[in-house]
Amino acid sequence: MGCWRIAQNPGLAVCVLENFVVNFHMADVLKATLATDAVIGTTGSVSTPGSGYVLLHHVMGETDGDRGIWSFVEGGMGSVSLAISRAAEEAGVTIVTEAEVSKLIIDDSGKVSGVLLADGTELHSSVVLSNATPYKTFVEFLPQNVLPYEFLGAIKNADYSSATTKINLAVEKLPQFHCCKLNSPDAGPQHMGTIHIGAERMEEIESARLDSLNGIPSRRPIIEMTIPSALDKTISPPGKHVINLFIQYTPYKPSDGSWEDSEYRSSFAQRCFDLIEEYAPGFNSSIIGYDMLTPPDLEREIGLTGGNIFHGAMGLDSLFLMRPVKGCSNYRTPVKGLYLCGSGAHPGGGVMGAPGRNAALVAIQDIKAQI
Repeated sequence: MGCWRIAQNPGLAVCVLENFVVNFHMADVLKATLATDAVIGTTGSVSTPGSGYVLLHHVMGETDGDRGIWSFVEGGMGSVSLAISRAAEEAGVTIVTEAEVSKLIIDDSGKVSGVLLADGTELHSSVVLSNATPYKTFVEFLPQNVLPYEFLGAIKNADYSSATTKINLAVEKLPQFHCCKLNSPDAGPQHMGTIHIGAERMEEIESARLDSLNGIPSRRPIIEMTIPSALDKTISPPGKHVINLFIQYTPYKPSDGSWEDSEYRSSFAQRCFDLIEEYAPGFNSSIIGYDMLTPPDLEREIGLTGGNIFHGAMGLDSLFLMRPVKGCSNYRTPVKGLYLCGSGAHPGGGVMGAPGRNAALVAIQDIKAQI
């Protein structure tokens, strides 16, 4: 069953993924491979209600008209931001970086009137679009007395948990998978898609998740590997490669150690590398260096509350009319002039720009209505 055919199934959005996949006439390893896309970025498993939607969210898009696929961005993911910034600057936008926002400024009437930067600078505007998480926007940036009690409580109690760790590596050579007969120093089709490692049966996904629920990083992690340099020659020196790993499950606060402990961090990273070594002998010796982002790192360095890559869980209780919370799904917020435009708004996470575009259109509509 192709990804687009999966996306067309109306029952997928509300199902338990395990129950959905069990009806497929395919090998267990293929079912497990498909199932990993239902848990990436979550703390749930294939038996979690609504896990089918997470899979749907991953396969319902398209690239250049080809449905159900993902693509690499030439030059790395930063190229997306650069393209947006160039288009904005051509339209007359001024972009200020290295300017941390401390608070949103609210006037005496309860309307937004700008932002206060960490250095004390005030930038005034009657319209502010926040791409921060709902928690940062409403709890950290706003005075508590300007929001309805029930709304603020819902924002605080939303699920921002994460069990995802990201490792980016530089390697001397491409991994050579012992299951593949096409191995050569050059990139082949086996290097150009998403490579799933660590789960050959769906039960292994559940086992990895249970480790995290018990407070320890998965003893046999679930890994999604991509090698963008297999297609994009601009991001690595000739002959060398960049590898990205999405890893489940890593608790925010492990019970058997701390992510602040360098030895603890390197031990888990090595656990992941050793697992890859099982499938691609020689992988360990090919590593030049790596960068590791655990849930606390994602929160501290990128501002993702709880380390959640979607700005909040993508469960059935936090989607569509309930995203980020009931009564705030149309990008407008209880504070006049303030709009939510990030992944915490409908339709959620993913590099698609839909929340931002939708929020901008709503803001423009409101501005025109005042003229």
